[in-house]
Amino acid sequence: MTITEVRDRIRSGNSTARAEVEAAIERAEKAVSYNALLSITKDRALVRADAIDIRLRSGEDIGELAGVPFIAKDNMLVFGTPTTAASKILENFEAPFQAECIERLEAAGAICIGKANLDAFAHGGSTENSAFGVTKNPVDATRVAGGSSGGSAASVALGIVPFALGSDTGGSIREPASFCGVVGFKPTYGTVSRYGVVAMASSTDVIGPITSTVDDAMLVTKIMAGKDEKDVTTLPENTMLRPAKAVKTYGIVKEWLEGVDSEVKIATEKAIEAIRAQGHEVREVSLPTLHYALAVYYVVVPAEVASNLARYDGIRYGQRVEAASLSDLYTDTRHAGFMPENKRRILIGNYVLSSGYYDAYYKQAAKVRTRIIEEFEKAFEQCDVLIGAVSPVPAFTIGERTDDPLQMYLADVMTVPASLAGLPAISVPITPTRAGLPIGLQIVGRRMADVDVLMAARDIEGVS
Repeated sequence: MTITEVRDRIRSGNSTARAEVEAAIERAEKAVSYNALLSITKDRALVRADAIDIRLRSGEDIGELAGVPFIAKDNMLVFGTPTTAASKILENFEAPFQAECIERLEAAGAICIGKANLDAFAHGGSTENSAFGVTKNPVDATRVAGGSSGGSAASVALGIVPFALGSDTGGSIREPASFCGVVGFKPTYGTVSRYGVVAMASSTDVIGPITSTVDDAMLVTKIMAGKDEKDVTTLPENTMLRPAKAVKTYGIVKEWLEGVDSEVKIATEKAIEAIRAQGHEVREVSLPTLHYALAVYYVVVPAEVASNLARYDGIRYGQRVEAASLSDLYTDTRHAGFMPENKRRILIGNYVLSSGYYDAYYKQAAKVRTRIIEEFEKAFEQCDVLIGAVSPVPAFTIGERTDDPLQMYLADVMTVPASLAGLPAISVPITPTRAGLPIGLQIVGRRMADVDVLMAARDIEGVS
């Protein structure tokens, strides 16, 4: 299912916004066993659909997404449903306003029908850290859908909606897209406003679409992108309006071919050959500091996580556990409201920021992060985009890595570098494994070259 198909049915009069929303809700209810959604905003969605149908019948042009249903990750503030971030501490939190990305999509006529499951506060790569249960992979229900935007990716792969929103801090759009066999795009940092999105790590959080096609990802991103005065990190221009540059030279990142599953490597090499067959130049490039990217990420990001989660104290909003003293109230509330992975990242973050360790860990990590950015810039002097695997492995089985945080973190080894550098990156489905498990190819572009990345992805989408 694509956005164009749904939109054309509505515009031609062969369907209505209400009919499309009702059908999407019905599909969501039938797919409940996958635990992709945490809530359905049925009443509000149908009211909006009826209003759009009335406006369409009167001849109004209400936007490029008129009547198209979509799903938002449940760390985005949306009216008509709690915003839980898949955590107990926010289980009953009702949004006082909507996220800017939701506002822009609704202004274009899109209709949010529900909220997708995720790892609590987006901490994880498998959606096993959700307080409300794991999301199952649509291709093999014994396996994870990826994370942290697992519910969003599964919703699109299941055909519930033509697109869903995810957030990507270190690979949380690209990895689940790879595991579920759909397209997942992480724009340049600052392209899309994060206003109204529950913060994880403020220097790498990015909002992006998960879709069935690259063209749909391009359309949704274009609508969401642009300067927002409520988010000072947004870029002054809409990068999606930049003219596309012809992508002629692809760089194979040497480090992204090391230590990967044999079937992932074969699929990646097959995609590379398809790129060569199109007449493009392909050359190998090396970014030696990428070997340290994962270590840098798990110093910098937990430090920001610890700071951002400090606001959940049982006093201002969210769950509150009554206690005999203020100190006990803080402790008991946070103990009951946070998942083990949340607590792990808070502890790591506070440790690397503490007196005596800041210089040894956080400051050093920041220096290496700068080195990674410089190596990316040097690589882009040799090629237009970089390519490699999204994940070293296909989707793993549920429970396989829950007792081994290091193995879980290693699944992010190929996605975190682009996040640390703030670069646009996409996961495009390529040849699956012999067992039919999806595999994604990652394409990374220079900063603000979002359109170039999407155009390159479109070429690969057609041949791989």
